[in-house]
Amino acid sequence: MMPELFATTFVAGLFYVFIPGPATLAALSLSAGSGRMACAIFLSCHLLGDLAWAILAISAIIGVSQAGPLLFDILGLACGAYLIWLGVKALCSHGANAAVIVDVPWKSGLIFGFTNPKAYPFALAMFTAVFARFEDAMAFQNAVILVLAAFLGFCAATVGVVFWTGLPVTRRLFARHSRFITRAIGVVFIAAGAKSISGALTNMRLRA
Repeated sequence: MMPELFATTFVAGLFYVFIPGPATLAALSLSAGSGRMACAIFLSCHLLGDLAWAILAISAIIGVSQAGPLLFDILGLACGAYLIWLGVKALCSHGANAAVIVDVPWKSGLIFGFTNPKAYPFALAMFTAVFARFEDAMAFQNAVILVLAAFLGFCAATVGVVFWTGLPVTRRLFARHSRFITRAIGVVFIAAGAKSISGALTNMRLRA
């Protein structure tokens, strides 16, 4: 089970970074105005914040799962509802926010990474949805492996973001179709939230 769990956590780390948010918009702004190197510095520093939030989220998930399957399923319901709320909010938005102009890439990267108020609940929601079918493997002795898998996913996705945000065609398409992209992100959030809720309800029904 561990190779599958490692691979699944790695993919979750990829999606955690790839799903556009304030940092992605800042990365687009940096790539357009200062080049890929500035974007890479920003995202590398932002990565430290992502890692910190992932460690907290994974530790919380393992702790809850060790407290009992019912509590873990309740967490799955709450996190699924949170993802759906984010998705509905994206669907109802009028377009993407304007990209943030970053003057000092490394400093802004650290600030973005460690002070994003949505980072922890989003990481908690995403990894809870991912771990729902690996309940038997949720143990503290596996925490280091899970964090490593998530971190490798973060790193791979960061390289990808630096590459695609620097493409001229990406900047043009994002500016032209930002509303559609935001809507698509909303659909992904809703689907992930529905999966988390469905898994939790199924587990509760099987135990009843």
